[in-house]
Amino acid sequence: MAEHIQLTEQGRLLSLDVFRGITIAGMILVNNPGSWRYVYPSLRHAEWHGWTPTDMIFPFFLFIVGVAMTFSFAKRLGRGDTRSKLFTHVLKRSVILFVLGLLLAFFPKCIIPEFDLSKLRIPGVLQRIALCYFFASIIVMNCGVKGRAYWAVSLLIIYWALMKLVPVPGFGAGDLSQEGNLVGYIDRKLIPGKLWLGNFDPEGILSTIPAISTTLFGVLTGNLLHSSKTHLEKTILMFVFGNVGLVLGCIMNIWFPINKNLWTSSYVVFMAGLALHFLAMCYWLIEIKGYRKWAYPFVVFGTNAIFFYVASGVVARLLYLIKLQLADGTTIALKTYIYKYWFASWAGNLNGSLFYAISYIILWCILLIPLYQKRIFIKI
Repeated sequence: MAEHIQLTEQGRLLSLDVFRGITIAGMILVNNPGSWRYVYPSLRHAEWHGWTPTDMIFPFFLFIVGVAMTFSFAKRLGRGDTRSKLFTHVLKRSVILFVLGLLLAFFPKCIIPEFDLSKLRIPGVLQRIALCYFFASIIVMNCGVKGRAYWAVSLLIIYWALMKLVPVPGFGAGDLSQEGNLVGYIDRKLIPGKLWLGNFDPEGILSTIPAISTTLFGVLTGNLLHSSKTHLEKTILMFVFGNVGLVLGCIMNIWFPINKNLWTSSYVVFMAGLALHFLAMCYWLIEIKGYRKWAYPFVVFGTNAIFFYVASGVVARLLYLIKLQLADGTTIALKTYIYKYWFASWAGNLNGSLFYAISYIILWCILLIPLYQKRIFIKI
């Protein structure tokens, strides 16, 4: 007998909120070390080919966006929204996310007298989320489950073909180095001077194509969760498909290496496999076994994830801007002072940097709890 998904009174799937909360907490953790000079290797991105735990975070979030999309769309259509109204909502949300990303890139550079607006970085995390959400939504609104699967696979094949077959002047076709890859070449031609690393950007234009597939794999998982199968059957299938993704991603890695910066097709498939495993574990623990107390902090993060990301990013930048004067007359950034004298002084440079990041997350959890208790969810 089929089992219905048990949603909260706000129409949310708790296990998905927990997964989102774990993911966004991980994102804040790796983005806010006490010092960038002292970071454990697992909390850094892979320099190029390969992956670390940090490289799981962004694809997990896009995967979650896809899963959540199925619940949001079903809720809106169920209350009588037209397709036109749904499209308007998608467009509005995409624009807001993109603009928020630009504002984060703009602040605090805008207050520096010598800042050149023409060199403002255009790609970014929120910008990629906005684009993936928009294009995945268009596919979802116009295709059934089979069509969504077709698009997810086709985009990966198209991207693979472009990266392998289209020649880059001076390097030829199939060059996957940082200097000679097609992603960087296109960005340098279309948005020169606005890239993260000068000649390359990990959230570039062309690599957004496979990132849309990451979102669509989340959509397909959401379709599974909406199916008439039992909770246990859904959990088993998520683990099974997760294993398929892991194995297939490793096989694809032979010809098209797993690479977060290029968002390679093998990276998409492999990370989708890992995301399925993580969601399946959350689903089993929370929806089937009913173990929920452990997840409370992550529910707090997950129900206000975008607000958490933006607000924590703004505060982190302010901590660099605020200066303190020491007894010897020198000035030091408030963040550096806190890291150096509150953490590194007793935990050492490396552990002090990690404890600073953990403490930053705990502080935000304390700040966000009142919002959750009052059921205030800041939606975009």
